[in-house]
Parts: sequence; structure tokens; C-alpha cells
Amino acid sequence: MSKPRILLGSDHAGYDLKEAVKQYLDKKGYPILDNGVHDHTSADYPLVAQSTMKRLLAEEADKAILVCGTGLGMCYAANRFKGIRAALCESPETARMASAHNNANVLCLGGRVLSPDKAFSIVSAWLDTPFEGGRHQRRLEQIDLPFDPKEPGC
Repeated sequence: MSKPRILLGSDHAGYDLKEAVKQYLDKKGYPILDNGVHDHTSADYPLVAQSTMKRLLAEEADKAILVCGTGLGMCYAANRFKGIRAALCESPETARMASAHNNANVLCLGGRVLSPDKAFSIVSAWLDTPFEGGRHQRRLEQIDLPFDPKEPGC
């Protein structure tokens, strides 16, 4: 089985970690598409997330990794897109669960809160863990149900 194509995106605060992850994935033999940024010049994370998600949804890649200062902003922006399941992960265990239970197609990382080695272990756990399907697939389908704010319990 071939390795998934990975699309990378970051703002200025995530640039260094994105570059480290890019080198790590390259050494592991993953096909990589770098959606920027390409230096430390200030960049707005919502715009990077939007352009990266559009490319992912256009099937230019199979999965994406987004990096900003904490990973939070990228995660918020990415999850605005239908069909995107972005997960902010700060440990290998949360990355495994994001893949196994939520079939996360986007991993969000914090460039200011993670060391490269910690990020590598998170990326590996996310990529190496298959989606379990079953009851988890049913729950993913429920997430995509139309939202009615008038419905009790909302």
C-alpha cells in the first residue's frame, strides 16, 4: 500500500515546526505538498488553513497537517469546511484516538508548544493508526446531520 500524500500548511508561528515535520516525513518516504508559508513573515492562519483545506478537498492530497502557534487557530479554521475533521493533538494518544475513532483527515500542531521530537511522535501515531469504523462511522455521520437550533437539547 502506498503512503498517503500529505499537505502541509503553517503560519509564521508554525513555520519552524512545519519545516521539521516536512523533513521527518520526507525521510519516512511520504509524498509532501508544502502549501506554505515559506518563511517567518507574518501570515494569517485562517487564510493558510482555507487554502490548504481547499486543496485537500480538491483531493490534491490524502491528509493534511496544519501548524500555528498553538494549533488552536488552525483547527478552528479548518473545521469550518464540510468534510474536514481536524484534530488538535498534543500527545500520541490523542493522535491515535483522532485516527481510530474520528478518522481525522487533518492534524493540527502547535509550533510554540511542541518540540520537534514530540511532534514527530504525534505525527507517527496519527499516520500509523487506522480508522476503526463501526460505531465510530455512525457517529461521524451524525456529526454531519443538519443542525436545528430549535430542536430540544441544542
